[in-house]
Amino acid sequence: MNKTAIFYGSSTGNTESVAKQLAKMLQADTYDVADNPINKIAEYQNLIFGTSTWGIGDLQNDWDSFLPRLVNADLNNKVVALFGLGDGTCYADSFIDGMGAIYNTIKNKGCRIVGFVATDGYDYESSIAETDGKFVGLPIDEDNESDITEERINNWIEQLKEEFNL
Repeated sequence: MNKTAIFYGSSTGNTESVAKQLAKMLQADTYDVADNPINKIAEYQNLIFGTSTWGIGDLQNDWDSFLPRLVNADLNNKVVALFGLGDGTCYADSFIDGMGAIYNTIKNKGCRIVGFVATDGYDYESSIAETDGKFVGLPIDEDNESDITEERINNWIEQLKEEFNL
């Protein structure tokens, strides 16, 4: 079995909660990026990076110091998935941009990015986390669509199990 780890940044606990749900379903280890676990990346084949988006497209603050370290990490031949939390109503024009910022940082780092999700069914205006009609990972809107979070997570987990080869 390929080892999986989830690296997340969480200010209010929502991103941490989603990370723990995913970890339980995938039997993955979790790391809070506030603890600077950059050396742990080498131990895993499958990586999941999770963040929330604050204000108008700002990355969660713990990622501000972790992301520059991620730039220098060896992601060659890793399989990477992303998830992001955001508010598609109040911040409709920067929905889950934090996830897009991580994607833009790692997309040319030699890893294979998986877990793309169709934009259908999401209520937002624009996002840098959207490419070719899909999100670059799993968007979660706990503020406005918490009633479908579990379904979205379950569907994404089934997709990841295939893409991670679990």
